[in-house]
Amino acid sequence: MVKIYGYELAQKIDLTLLKPEASRNDIIKLCKNAKKFGFIAVCVNPVWVPLASTLLKNTGVKVCSVVGFPFGANLTEVKTFEAKRVVQMGAKEVDVVINIGALKSKNYDLVKEDLASVVKVVLKEGGETVKAILEVGLLTPKERKIICQIVKEAKAHYVKTGTGFHSKVTAKDVKVLRKIVGDSLKIKAAGGVRSYHEVLALLDAGADRIGASLGVEIVLESIKVAKAKS
Repeated sequence: MVKIYGYELAQKIDLTLLKPEASRNDIIKLCKNAKKFGFIAVCVNPVWVPLASTLLKNTGVKVCSVVGFPFGANLTEVKTFEAKRVVQMGAKEVDVVINIGALKSKNYDLVKEDLASVVKVVLKEGGETVKAILEVGLLTPKERKIICQIVKEAKAHYVKTGTGFHSKVTAKDVKVLRKIVGDSLKIKAAGGVRSYHEVLALLDAGADRIGASLGVEIVLESIKVAKAKS
């Protein structure tokens, strides 16, 4: 199993705060911690992108925001506009929820159009990365294969396991996705990640990035483990 600690571990984690009750002070604290520990990104709701972008300017910490969150059932034009605005306000990465209902209805053209439209506008506006949130706990094995192919065709960069609002991610979820996508897509594991041990298991299973609201606690736990070994 991979063993990484401290800053190296933080560079694998999107420090996340997507709770509806998050306040301005909560976002300020989030950004301070992101700078202090060197997280690769913070992930916040669209309304907080301007603040996070200002606080994290020239720090090396990216701002990530969510689109169509948390259900993915918005109109394509709404998702596209939301993606455009968050990038214009400073987000470099966008995590967009796929149209799960359309996937379940076998309307694959709509699913692809929906995602491809977001990818196109993000890159046009100067964004760098689009992660497609699949909500794997709601999908059958066949649907997982189909959506991964659609994500590749839409030219998104990551598949993300879920929003965190539905089910807890497992190493098995990540292993299944890695088997499907091979090296063609990166994987972000998110949803109920609460410990250093869980992060290591997810990375070992094939995750490239972790989404965690408890990122600070996880990094501190890793440092404690490293000190105990030295």
